Amino acid sequence: MRANRRRDTAPEVAVRKAVHAAGLRFRVDARPLPDVNRRADMVFRPAKVAVFVDGCFWHGCVLHGTAPRTNAPYWSSKITRNKERDADTDRRLAERGWVSLRFWEHEDPIAAARAVVLLVSERRRSA
Repeated sequence: MRANRRRDTAPEVAVRKAVHAAGLRFRVDARPLPDVNRRADMVFRPAKVAVFVDGCFWHGCVLHGTAPRTNAPYWSSKITRNKERDADTDRRLAERGWVSLRFWEHEDPIAAARAVVLLVSERRRSA
């Protein structure tokens, strides 16, 4: 498990590069809400947008998530807690006027970046 990174995963970096190439600047691996110990992969503070690129295994993707054979009860419980925490994070952000964008690691990074750029640009115009 030591080899699994918390930040700078290949899918995350691919989305970040595409968003950066579109001209947007953002915080990386930052807390959107300073009083809540949750980190987003990309944070656009003025626009109040938090972007998460979720790993299929860690967040229980219905298409690509796998059930480990070793220590299955532990991992099943861990993934369930991750999903609950994700939902709680989205709820907390929404309560404070933020928008959460979640993408799976298997999604096209260019399409994800387009969605991010569109939403951030829209929220910046309306602010």
